[in-house]
Amino acid sequence: MGKEGEAFEQEFAQWLGTTRAVGCANGTDALALILRGMGIGEGCTVATVSHTAVATVAAIEMAGATPLLLDIDPDTFTMDPDELAAVLEDPPPGLPPIRAAIAVHIYGQACDLDPMLAACQRAGVALIEDCAQAHGAMLGGRRVGTMGNAAAFSLYPTKNLGALGDGGILATDDFELADRIGAIRQYGWRERYVSSLVGVNSRLDEIQAAILRVKLQVLDANNARRREIAAAYDAALEGGPLSPPVRRADSEHVFHQYVLRTGARAELMARLRADGVGTGIHYPVPVHEQSAYAGRTALGPAGCAETSRAAQEVVSLPMYPELTDEQVGRVCAGLRNLAG
Repeated sequence: MGKEGEAFEQEFAQWLGTTRAVGCANGTDALALILRGMGIGEGCTVATVSHTAVATVAAIEMAGATPLLLDIDPDTFTMDPDELAAVLEDPPPGLPPIRAAIAVHIYGQACDLDPMLAACQRAGVALIEDCAQAHGAMLGGRRVGTMGNAAAFSLYPTKNLGALGDGGILATDDFELADRIGAIRQYGWRERYVSSLVGVNSRLDEIQAAILRVKLQVLDANNARRREIAAAYDAALEGGPLSPPVRRADSEHVFHQYVLRTGARAELMARLRADGVGTGIHYPVPVHEQSAYAGRTALGPAGCAETSRAAQEVVSLPMYPELTDEQVGRVCAGLRNLAG
């Protein structure tokens, strides 16, 4: 809560193209603080997806609200805008009123925001962008995080923009909302030691802010390197059994993850491992199937069927800007071997 944090907030807002940014302790808190700042908590439902890091759903419950989990588009893994429109028009019975939707820009891919924004505006609910994996992604010539009512970013070390430890930041063009959240993140103080609002302790450390100010300067270059690596993987997959990740039209992917889809995942992972190539799964168990949430979390009319299928088939290749050309070449050789 010092000069480095204030400078980072200003520089991040300028880079993003929004008017205000508020630093906090982590990306989960950033989402929860947005909901708190909007007055969304107990007695409210928030729609989001089950194909996400559990942090998205945890933040909804941290704010006291009820999550409603919707299905995904099987090609891009982002929220199905038709199902969102359907539940906003005809909410599932037995739930509190839907007050917000959280659109998750998964893997660095922008959601199909235009129909989602239109559906939210018709229903009078807020659209919050979860940009934890999409720092710098573009849609229609604008950075994600500038199109909804507010946006949350994780600054965890593995993110496209990552600190040395935990960190988060949220962004909005709503000055009143930003000021309210700025108070809530530190006990609700507007005057030191005097809480005007019910608040929490979620501050961005000064050392992390200083590191982030430096790393912000190379974020666009690092994203360009991620796209370069992705293009090399695309070329290596040509003529083989697998297709490259789908890119949404009129968008710019930033490849937080490079994710393939296959019905023979275990075999693929084993063959790449034999070639010295590591892989990962993001995410192996959908939120609605995890024991902490199964049976007690509401689902949309599609029952998250596409989400469950995707969880059995997704596999992530190595993706970070510090990969050397030699390492990228090794991954590409492994991918070409799959065609044999």
